[in-house]
Amino acid sequence: MRRWLTGTLAATLVLTGPTAAHADGLKGMTLAEKVGQMVVSYVYGTNATSVSAADAAANQAKFGSDVTTPAQAVAKYHLGGVIYFTWSDNLADPAQIAGLSNGLQTAALADTGVPLQISTDQEGGVVNRIGAPLAVGPGNMAIGATFDPRNAYRAAQVSGAELRALGITEVDAPVVDVNTNPQNAADGVRSFGDRTVPVALNSAAAIGGYRAAGIGTQAKHFPGLGDTTVNTDNGVAVTSQSRAEIVKTHVPPFVAAIAAGTTSIMAAHIVAPSLDPSGAPASLSKPIITGLLRNQLHYNGVVITDALDAAALNDYTNAEIAVDAVNAGVDQLLMPRDVPGAIQALIDAVGNGTISESRIDQSVRRILATKTHDPMVPSSPVVGTPAHLATMADIAARSITTLRGAGLPLRPDQKVLVTGWGVSTTTNLAAALGATRFYTGSPSDAVIAQAVTAARAADVTVVTTYNAWGDTTQQKLVNALLATGKPIVVASVGGPYDIASFPSAPAYLAAYDYQPVSVTALAAVLQGKIKTSGHLPVTIKGLFPYGAGQ
Repeated sequence: MRRWLTGTLAATLVLTGPTAAHADGLKGMTLAEKVGQMVVSYVYGTNATSVSAADAAANQAKFGSDVTTPAQAVAKYHLGGVIYFTWSDNLADPAQIAGLSNGLQTAALADTGVPLQISTDQEGGVVNRIGAPLAVGPGNMAIGATFDPRNAYRAAQVSGAELRALGITEVDAPVVDVNTNPQNAADGVRSFGDRTVPVALNSAAAIGGYRAAGIGTQAKHFPGLGDTTVNTDNGVAVTSQSRAEIVKTHVPPFVAAIAAGTTSIMAAHIVAPSLDPSGAPASLSKPIITGLLRNQLHYNGVVITDALDAAALNDYTNAEIAVDAVNAGVDQLLMPRDVPGAIQALIDAVGNGTISESRIDQSVRRILATKTHDPMVPSSPVVGTPAHLATMADIAARSITTLRGAGLPLRPDQKVLVTGWGVSTTTNLAAALGATRFYTGSPSDAVIAQAVTAARAADVTVVTTYNAWGDTTQQKLVNALLATGKPIVVASVGGPYDIASFPSAPAYLAAYDYQPVSVTALAAVLQGKIKTSGHLPVTIKGLFPYGAGQ
């Protein structure tokens, strides 16, 4: 496997290595244009030049009264990148997305002559911005459960090719964190697993697959979020691990990502006192970004922050965030709370000598060197091809992990009830099994009582859970169903750790995510149409070792 991976990555580096195609353009850029290249922001609208009244108002609130369209935002602030979201009205359908991308590129080229970086969080699994008709794959932990990094490459190559068809030039993936904390609210199933070497191998393979598809990558979240419990979007995350522990366990996947040629590395907002005693988050820490990442790991590529509107940074002003990040060694500011203010803060910092213009130039050169893509794409993108769909289905089928299989497979003559977490998950699973459905979500006592009544009337009940370790209502539901004495099958569609909350479950399967492709594979396993070959890429302490699976 390692020989295959080494050869594949070497070929990828030769074929798709970055060039400084636009580096000469730096000489003709104004300071405002240079600083604009360092900002990646969201914009509102389905079209670059024509938007709804609501999107126009949202753009005005974000960028100023004279900016109503995405194209105007790009031109006024010389933005280096735009990130797409559904909530910013960017992701309606493939043709619309391609049209928006082309329109934004037209605006950027007319402004500075430099192509725009267009990105989105399409990790697969539980973090996925664009659904069908794209070929959406299972997430990282599901891929880790196949114990074959070639599947990380295959999934990335398919996803990357489809994103490029939409005009997206960089995928905000892969997550290369090692999920050593089962109660991790930031990573969980977004990680390939809890062991350093397999995570590193899968991370490098994924980057190779994306690069083979011609799309940029973003290895995240440096120096690793795998040991934390708090998602930095919601609060301050602190790791108490020693420097030696972090460097040994969490840093190697980033080393592998660098060797594989990642386009950029995302700096987390995690506080790591052993790496920086000042208590500054990694994204604003010179000892972490310049000292560890650049000087010790010898990384000279683009460093982008995690989203700067995160709650983890609430104690910092917008200007402090922008200036401290650049002084730390960061090149791109992702989603500043105040885009005009962040840009002005950097311009002012150059003016007063807090940041030198040569330091700005250093970042811009790195950014320009990544912009080697053809900016325009066909207006009618081809996505979701039979071959792509088949690849994702095959990977999902290889990932399903049976830890306990009492009463399986289901028999055609059994009356099956599907209940538990997930509106679409329970709907899709019930349809695939030809079962009765009773959705509970995170249930009240009254809903649990109804589910128990329904389970007593069924021959067998399949109950879906999602990170039940952090949801006592899901735990109560499963334990109440088990108490009926009827056959119960528990299927986790999030982290596989849920079984620790109901360890007596006689039948337990891990699907790792709730994407339709994974739910379809889960149904096929339950019915005995396919055999499970997945194995745990994590340890469930006291119950199942790493690699467990029937």
